[in-house]
Amino acid sequence: MIVPAQTSRKILFGALLATSALTTALLATPSHAATVWVPTATKALTVSQLLSATDLGAMPSTQSMTVRVGLAIQQKAALTSYIRAETTPSNPAYGKFLTPAQFAQYYGPSSAQIASVTSYLKAAGFTNIVAEPNGLLISATGTAAMAEAAFNTKLEQVSVAGKTLFINTAAAAVPSSLGGLVVGVLGLNTVGQMKPLLRHATPAAAIPAATPTPPQYLVSYSPKQFQAIYNATDTAAACCTVIGLITEGNMTPVISDLRIAEKAFGLPQSPVGVVTVGIASPDVSGQDEWDLDSQYSTGMANSVKELLFYTTTSLSDSDLGLDFSRVVTDDRARAASASLGECEVFPYLDGSMLMDDEFFAEGAAQGQTFFASAGDTGSFCPVGAAGANGVPAGAPFVNYPASSPYVVAVGGTTLLTNADGNYNSEVAWYAGGGGLSQFETSPYWQQAAVPLLATSGDRGVPDIAYDADPNSGANVYVNGVVEVVGGTSLSSPMALGAWARVLNKDWKVGYASPLLYSLYDGTGVTGTYPEGGFHDVLLGVNGAYTAGPGYDLTTGLGTIIVDQLVTDLGK
Repeated sequence: MIVPAQTSRKILFGALLATSALTTALLATPSHAATVWVPTATKALTVSQLLSATDLGAMPSTQSMTVRVGLAIQQKAALTSYIRAETTPSNPAYGKFLTPAQFAQYYGPSSAQIASVTSYLKAAGFTNIVAEPNGLLISATGTAAMAEAAFNTKLEQVSVAGKTLFINTAAAAVPSSLGGLVVGVLGLNTVGQMKPLLRHATPAAAIPAATPTPPQYLVSYSPKQFQAIYNATDTAAACCTVIGLITEGNMTPVISDLRIAEKAFGLPQSPVGVVTVGIASPDVSGQDEWDLDSQYSTGMANSVKELLFYTTTSLSDSDLGLDFSRVVTDDRARAASASLGECEVFPYLDGSMLMDDEFFAEGAAQGQTFFASAGDTGSFCPVGAAGANGVPAGAPFVNYPASSPYVVAVGGTTLLTNADGNYNSEVAWYAGGGGLSQFETSPYWQQAAVPLLATSGDRGVPDIAYDADPNSGANVYVNGVVEVVGGTSLSSPMALGAWARVLNKDWKVGYASPLLYSLYDGTGVTGTYPEGGFHDVLLGVNGAYTAGPGYDLTTGLGTIIVDQLVTDLGK
């Protein structure tokens, strides 16, 4: 059940600007006398538009930095049509996925276009210029002075919550000869940072009074218990499927914990590989997140052909953009999970939303599926420097990359089981992310299934859900010791593991979202399997939205019943 938005996108955006001073008006691009500049999607930020920020002055002109220039997909409408054809079982193109080479040939920039951007960067003084195989992203190393001159902007240092960051105080622009080809420039600010969405269990007294507390609440589960609860045991393990995880830092302790968990939980060992994207980082601060992701993606799958850690230098929008791109240009993982997110206003402002959406669209055309956590702050998103906003109130936006049309957004539930450990019911987790995107539009498959979203045109989040309440969470080995954790950081890798089993059963199944929505009849009729392979979650709220029969902005289509979904997709 959807509660229609009561205010327009412009009103909500304006309200955020007035209350949090985060967003920015589009500033006129300054011009040089000899150059006609064309703005990109990378917009400006000023110190006054950041909460509790202190201006530290101009960025030193000699400071080294890496920029990543995004190029436009060609024939975008044709690409959308192809994705529709290859995900429609009745179409002759069903299951005929593109290779990365085919994608680059048909929809990527031409070699001449790539050369024009490369030549421009070289002439501006940049070095280490590398174009990704799809031609959609070009990285280069230079100085702040080079970046300011090349993109007609100004860089300013700021202090936010004790951290020194930098921002571009004028929108990034390129010469008119590159207009329409260059869509954005990443690396001009470090404000955009995604965060892991992991939650630890909380005392019962801290849980909102409206949350149900039957006898089997406030428990935790192992991977095999989740397999049984969500009816995955009759579907073969994903032993022939390669999956990926978006991570950051050093994976050595994570792999060690995975081996401990596999032995403790009675699971077969899944082969692992580490793909280092960008400069290798020794960071282990996110270890508990990557432990959760690895143990419960392979755990829900029971085993996989290979688990690939796509580990990047940092969780900045720039480094993660390169990471997303590498997953699709490698085309080794059939599906991947990102248990990460940030308030969608940031990637909108720095241009990474537009650029990442291109990478996700390429993945869809190649039969790959990205899953992402919908967030842990209910129907609002955290926008303060410390991420303090959210439940029960905050900015009226959803999390990205979950809001991307080409990502499966996974929301959260509170799982209730019977005394024998079998499934009883679920309610929407009060902190589970969900709502209407203010920047992304709903894709055709969502509009076809959910008429109210077709009317508004806004992307609805989430698409599906799984258990996320840390008080009905997962037993995770961190440094060899069990911790009970949850959050939509749990629901996303579980969805990845479930989908890996589906892929293992039917190799013509590709990008998940159109197929999942094709099973939804929109009637909201309840029953054992109300909309084809889903538990319809009927109770619970996440702030502004309430669960009810059918699709809703708390749990989407519902939680996947794995065996039934495999049967339904095979019809």
